[in-house]
Amino acid sequence: MENNSPILLIEINDFNYIFIAGRTNDHNNFTIINHKKVPLQGISNQRVCDLNLVSKIISENIYLIEQKINYTFKELILVIDNFNCSLINFTGFKKLNGSQLAKDNVTYILNDLKSKLLETEEEKKILHIFNSNYLLDKKKISNLPIGLFGNFYSHELSFFLINNNDHKNLKYIFDKCNLRIKKIISKNFILGTKIINENTNLETFLNIEISDNNININFFENSAFRYFQKFDFGTNLIINDISKVIALKNQTVRNILNNSSFSKEDMNNFIEEELFDKQTFRKIKKQLVCDIASARIQEIAEIAINKNINLKSFLKRNLKIFLKINDEPNQKCFKNIYKNTFSNHNEYDLNFMKNFTDEEIYEDALNLVQYGWKKEAVPIVQEKKSLISRFFDLLFN
Repeated sequence: MENNSPILLIEINDFNYIFIAGRTNDHNNFTIINHKKVPLQGISNQRVCDLNLVSKIISENIYLIEQKINYTFKELILVIDNFNCSLINFTGFKKLNGSQLAKDNVTYILNDLKSKLLETEEEKKILHIFNSNYLLDKKKISNLPIGLFGNFYSHELSFFLINNNDHKNLKYIFDKCNLRIKKIISKNFILGTKIINENTNLETFLNIEISDNNININFFENSAFRYFQKFDFGTNLIINDISKVIALKNQTVRNILNNSSFSKEDMNNFIEEELFDKQTFRKIKKQLVCDIASARIQEIAEIAINKNINLKSFLKRNLKIFLKINDEPNQKCFKNIYKNTFSNHNEYDLNFMKNFTDEEIYEDALNLVQYGWKKEAVPIVQEKKSLISRFFDLLFN
């Protein structure tokens, strides 16, 4: 990729294809020069179901961008948020018997764990590897302890995987568009690194994003991506519950949340008549609406966080949680309920997350591809050397 030449990023999420063409300046600041969002077709249930349709959509939209900016792309960075990926943690060991931990020991553990993983997960391909934890004689070390003496070393890695067939389909689609995939990168990983970069000295946290129809949970420990989970329900459950109990249409409920105040002082007041949107007016206290929402938000928090057995080992007192509610009226009306519930009544340090701009997100994606991440690990292929090469290495190194 030439300096200052346009860069192509494509995001595939649950609802859209997002095409981003941009440039970086001399200070590595990213500027979007063309942005295009297209409704998702040809991908369903987290898998490609129509190769030709997806290829056609991508090819046509890239062509339109190339015509506008007068540039032909040869490669792209692919950001994914819509495939059945998984994250698996493995730990490797090395007996040192009082000797120093050498770089070769770490390289061996990394390559050995990668080989064992691919044997057990042969239908999957590795997209990211993270150094999760280093323990020397059962003591957690913040940085790779090469050169330190000890008896027993353990090294934990987190592997982010995509199904082989999904990877092959994506490669086929972009090959058909005459584009090379430079890197496939997880949107959840990007958002996690963005939070770390925005918060000084923050390395361990839980990130929760609640949309209309789904919830995304991501856990980072020591700046390593350790766990993620997706639930196929969201704030629509709250709207549906309110609609059923007070016998108003979903759209009317949304209109009420958009245009009414639900502050503490308003709880004994009735919902305003003009917000009933041509439905028969009835005296409904705002307290009732809040009580219905509170019951459902409590249930969502228990399923996703507090009673989620997969998160049990990660949930510590004062854990920092970043919560993002994509339904703004929902957050506005029930913000205190979300705060009390998802903080488990102040057991966790809950913060409402701000919206990042597209430039901020894709600039981080670009930096991750170009410069890597401090906790990403790269398996090293041991090069076979001749006897004479090994002799000179020993002599001069």
